[in-house]
Amino acid sequence: MPIQPAIFETHEIRRVYDEETETWWFSVVDIIQVLTQQPDFQAARNYWKVLKNRLTKEGSESVTNCNRLKLPAADGKKYLTDAATAETLLRLVQSVPSPKAEPIKLWLAKVGYERMQEMADPALSLDRARDTWQQHGRSEKWIQQRMTGQETRNKLTDYWANHEIKKGGEFAILTNIIHQEWSGVRVIPRLASIP
Repeated sequence: MPIQPAIFETHEIRRVYDEETETWWFSVVDIIQVLTQQPDFQAARNYWKVLKNRLTKEGSESVTNCNRLKLPAADGKKYLTDAATAETLLRLVQSVPSPKAEPIKLWLAKVGYERMQEMADPALSLDRARDTWQQHGRSEKWIQQRMTGQETRNKLTDYWANHEIKKGGEFAILTNIIHQEWSGVRVIPRLASIP
């Protein structure tokens, strides 16, 4: 799942897009940090921990609808992080008394609307990706290479799929072979563990 952070006011909200279900998953702690207006990430994490326990005791389905996904942290490493869809977040927002609750709701609605526009016109998605990479300081050359590389990868995986190669394990094996031929380094240390 590609990780594509979104910006709410001045806060970066980590999110990933699940292409199979066409669903955005947002970092719950990032949303909680905005709602509680905590400058300290750890304080927001603690708030979410307490809220999660309270909601679980109340029998709320909002907590069970959260998934743990690996998202990048400030140190650059990826850690399992509670993530939720916009629908679940809208329910969670109601549990946090905050002057930011309404702006967050409107922002989540806007994100959903933008996704619907992108589905109608996929070029908008490409423009958004380009803008995001520019905001992250990437050069035009880097952006073009990334987009070209993704297009090439998509053509290759489409070709594999059309020739009855199964996604998952078989894609991983072929990707590993290509990468090893190109760089001399294996991407997947133990192919036997791939389903």
